[in-house]
Amino acid sequence: MTDIVLATLNARWSHASLGLRYLYANLGDLQSRARIEEFTIATPLDRVVERLLEGQPSLIGLGVYIWNVERTTALIARLREAAPEIRIVIGGPEVSHEVQEQAIVQMADHVITGPADLSFAVLARQLLEGPRPLMKVIAGVQPELDSLVLPYAHYSDTDIAHRNLYVEASRGCPYKCEFCLSALDKTAWPFELDRILDQLAQLHRRGARRFRFVDRTFNLKAQTGRAILEFFLQRIEDHPGDPVFAHFELVPDHLPEALREAIVRFPAGALQFEIGIQTWNPEVQARISRRQDNARAESHLRWLREHSQAHLHVDLIAGLPGEDLASFGAGFDRLVALGPHEIQVGILKRLRGAPIARHTEAFGLRFSPIPPYEVIETNALSATDLARIARFARYWDLYANSGRFAGTLPVLLGKSPFTRFMALSDWLHDHAQATHQLSLETRAEALLAWLTEVDGGDASAITRLIAADYARSGAQGRPSFMARGLGLADRDTGVTPERQARHLTISEASFAAPALPSVP
Repeated sequence: MTDIVLATLNARWSHASLGLRYLYANLGDLQSRARIEEFTIATPLDRVVERLLEGQPSLIGLGVYIWNVERTTALIARLREAAPEIRIVIGGPEVSHEVQEQAIVQMADHVITGPADLSFAVLARQLLEGPRPLMKVIAGVQPELDSLVLPYAHYSDTDIAHRNLYVEASRGCPYKCEFCLSALDKTAWPFELDRILDQLAQLHRRGARRFRFVDRTFNLKAQTGRAILEFFLQRIEDHPGDPVFAHFELVPDHLPEALREAIVRFPAGALQFEIGIQTWNPEVQARISRRQDNARAESHLRWLREHSQAHLHVDLIAGLPGEDLASFGAGFDRLVALGPHEIQVGILKRLRGAPIARHTEAFGLRFSPIPPYEVIETNALSATDLARIARFARYWDLYANSGRFAGTLPVLLGKSPFTRFMALSDWLHDHAQATHQLSLETRAEALLAWLTEVDGGDASAITRLIAADYARSGAQGRPSFMARGLGLADRDTGVTPERQARHLTISEASFAAPALPSVP
């Protein structure tokens, strides 16, 4: 029998929940009475309920996030029907704020707001052994990080072999960007470095090769960041032919020399940086309490693109208070000129508890009531234009971020990337009436039609470009315009994710960066 089940619905199977493993690792002597169950939001609820109820547990703890709150609400309703006697405890970012307004909170027995690493174990003991707590809503205690049992031993061999492993060297964030829940943090707290390095070494010895750091500001302390980078470099040097892949989130305007010296030594396919620019508009930055030196951020992106082999994934947010279509488009063009491998165009979300809500009335922010609570209109962006940007983002992912049209992309974007790609996006929406489930063949045919029939490009030259891109991607189909004999075999990308591998191995003529200035 199992008394405690810890569970969540992940966005994808490849995501292994770090939060559940922290709860499990810190259960103390209750750990022998507990187990972890992970599913995805696509898993049929009947199957989820059946698995959760195996062993007749007394307590189920569920992690709730913006991407799974609707599905988890439906899951709790099913559990209430099937086993009304079971105690249900929920926690996570989505239920840590505005608690009384949420249906899922009303359905649960208890909710832990904020950190639950240690507080869940206390509550679980009370529910199993008494006395039961009187309060339904329990504020989680912020733990001293040195007091936590680290969770990495609880990644299974299957996790290590097939899934992304999430790790952290720090928690919290010293910045106050109002669209982010980290704006509520007082500062960033580091874990003791030797403990983290020891855990990384143990994971590597067990065969782990894909590491994703969840730290908000990995490069905040150069000494710590350098030590972790050196750890991975040493493994790469000691195990030639057995690469690793490490993902970090960087503050864009802070790149000390100590980090650059390590970054340049990484081979292609081993290092990925997620860099949040969000907006280049200084007035909008000030309005949302975002401190960012744009000149330094731009210089650092140029340096990374020119002098390192790191894969660069850079974020922009549309719909920030006061930013109109022209400002967002200019920021997009500025970012394209810097040549990141991927540009993630996101729509502003109203995360529960995030300070961005204070601008709602003054800037006419109207958010969807349905998760992920994206803004659907502002006084600077109409609902129509925000819908256009959302489609633009999806098509950009399919054409540019996918890495499948690198040779054709420079012709498509020209000297006005945002304007031209928006024109393609609008045309695609009118003709395809879809932004999802477009096959690679359909995308290639549509791009050829727009560039030749709408934009007036040279049909012969553009056909050759798109056919070469299609063949280079490793696709096995044959669109009608392709000549025979252009196909290439699928590639084994090793531990580097396939999408990143395409960016690093196919032609990168789409991003011809200008000469580099000196790095401040």
